[in-house]
Amino acid sequence: MTVAAPTVRRRGWRVLDTASGGLALDLTLYAASAAFAAVTALTSTLLPHRAWGAVAAAGYLLASLAVTAQLLIRRRHPASPLTGLSARWAVTAFAWATTALLPAILQSTERAGGRTDRAQEEVIVVEESGHRLVDTGTPYLGHDAIAALPPGEQLLGYTPYQPGMALFGLPRAAVDATWTDARVWFALATAAALALAVRTLRRSGVPGAPGGRDAALLRAVQAATVLPVCALTLATGGDDLPVLALCLLALAFAAAGRPGRAGVAVGLAGALKLFAWPVALVLIIWGTTRRAGGRVAAGAVGLPVAALLPVLLVDRDALVENVLRFPLGHGLVTSPAQSPFPGHLVATALPAGRAFAVVLLLAAGLAIAVRLTRRPPRTAADAALVCGYGLLAAILLMPSTRFGYLLYPLAFLVWAPALARPAGSVGSANHRAEDADTAYT
Repeated sequence: MTVAAPTVRRRGWRVLDTASGGLALDLTLYAASAAFAAVTALTSTLLPHRAWGAVAAAGYLLASLAVTAQLLIRRRHPASPLTGLSARWAVTAFAWATTALLPAILQSTERAGGRTDRAQEEVIVVEESGHRLVDTGTPYLGHDAIAALPPGEQLLGYTPYQPGMALFGLPRAAVDATWTDARVWFALATAAALALAVRTLRRSGVPGAPGGRDAALLRAVQAATVLPVCALTLATGGDDLPVLALCLLALAFAAAGRPGRAGVAVGLAGALKLFAWPVALVLIIWGTTRRAGGRVAAGAVGLPVAALLPVLLVDRDALVENVLRFPLGHGLVTSPAQSPFPGHLVATALPAGRAFAVVLLLAAGLAIAVRLTRRPPRTAADAALVCGYGLLAAILLMPSTRFGYLLYPLAFLVWAPALARPAGSVGSANHRAEDADTAYT
């Protein structure tokens, strides 16, 4: 029974995912997203979100109409190329362009023209960190410098990211223009990492039906691009998307049996944001099952450390204030990340609720650690599932978190089928192919 239940769930998902050649779920995704974007445009209290919704609703609606036409064509001509995978990839690309890239460019242009309500705070924070990196050698303000800011500006004085994130602010430090908006560079980095991940999986030589792998890969890319939580985030803020894309690239390298490259990719993500560090840990454990833990760790640990060292030498106290004290709730101001998830509700509704929420979070972390010890992930798909469920538990139980962070676990979970080896393929049981691949990395 314990084996049958997951099998039934996988079969149920496969039936849903492949209905009408995958078009049924495509239509559901785009139609539901159009409704979400329209509601956001009409009701959101955040002006960048409203602006996104107004543009994205039209993009999702057009994508829905395109898929509806594909379904009608498929009924009459089941083998038509207009309903195949290539056509579905084209609609996905159109949807991402119109629901994420176009809104980001429009908001960047309006912001460069003087609009102050066309970017979320993280865009400003990243760009200011780029300015400070150029001027002082560190992207961070110290405690005293933040305290000297007017109370309404102290929140923006904090940079709760790893030092590498400041690189996305360097273009703005040079010139104020549409193309120097941090979101433009977030989008470019995201597109490059996802394109390389797709190319890696397609060229990995993993045995199995290419069509099945490509269909799963299309669904995975949709989860990281056109899903509203991703499209909205990229268009209005964007800093999480390159981190997510690099983590997905690391998992793709792992699926291709390239532990060294997987470590470099997740290390780059870890040099941007702490959210990548749990993924790095899982991949290092995966690497140990391939006798390649050291090669994964070299990049996964080495790159974040290399990014931290110069900043640590310039101003250690500023680094601690921004990267540790503020996220832990000990800064001069508190984080506005307060989505009504269980951890936040417990922290605010119960006596000593914050301590209780932290205990729940630690208990979840302990459970995941036990699972990793007893059953370490031996495939990239297993690693993606551990990352997905682990981060989902953490996000739900953290006292302070954001709804947008759900893009991480959702993407990891949907990417797992694209990373999996087909049952019965060479190496699916004993991993010989992956062990051989590690010799080249």
